[in-house]
Amino acid sequence: MEQKSIFSVISPIMAGPSSSHTAGAVRLGLMARNIYNKNFSKVKFVLYNSFATTGFGHGTNKGLLAGVLGYSVDDSRIKNIFETETSIKYAYEYVQDISRHPNSVDIIFDNEFIISGDSVGAGEIRINNINGFYANIDGKYDTLVITYKDKPGMISSVSNMLQKQNVNIASLHCDRDSKGGDATMYIAMDIPVGDDIVAKVSQLKDVFFVTNVRKLKK
Repeated sequence: MEQKSIFSVISPIMAGPSSSHTAGAVRLGLMARNIYNKNFSKVKFVLYNSFATTGFGHGTNKGLLAGVLGYSVDDSRIKNIFETETSIKYAYEYVQDISRHPNSVDIIFDNEFIISGDSVGAGEIRINNINGFYANIDGKYDTLVITYKDKPGMISSVSNMLQKQNVNIASLHCDRDSKGGDATMYIAMDIPVGDDIVAKVSQLKDVFFVTNVRKLKK
């Protein structure tokens, strides 16, 4: 039987009426911001199913925007986020798609970088796709996200770097579009790593993108 954390039983302290539609939305926005990890000028949110139909009343649109702008779940300013001065251009689209989770969203930065995720209840979230590659990131661990050319030895090169830093790997997943094509690696770690690890990984041959996604605060 799956065990539930106390966080899944007691809803988080938050600005808004719904843990899944409000707190989950903020956390999805925060996680997407952490993954993209660079300045952006515009963002588009594609809301699916329940997010699209009932999210407006629960502040889902406000929560998503607040998250990508870096607001915490309990920030009282979320209620008036649309009155906040920002140079970021933002837009929303609402879609029904039975293949997607009831509380699902695509967050698109600068028309080029797409992060998809779900709000799974009690404020907890899961990022399931980054730029077309499968992901499984729930914000409970610091996670290295690496995009690279698929080739032998890449996994061992990165894991050896972590081993030398005495970093234990909690989980590791790889995905690729084809043999020898583009691939993505997700490494959840028991302890945080410094910017030096990110720099070393980014210097590996055929690594295109790497970011260190910090775990979310509850």
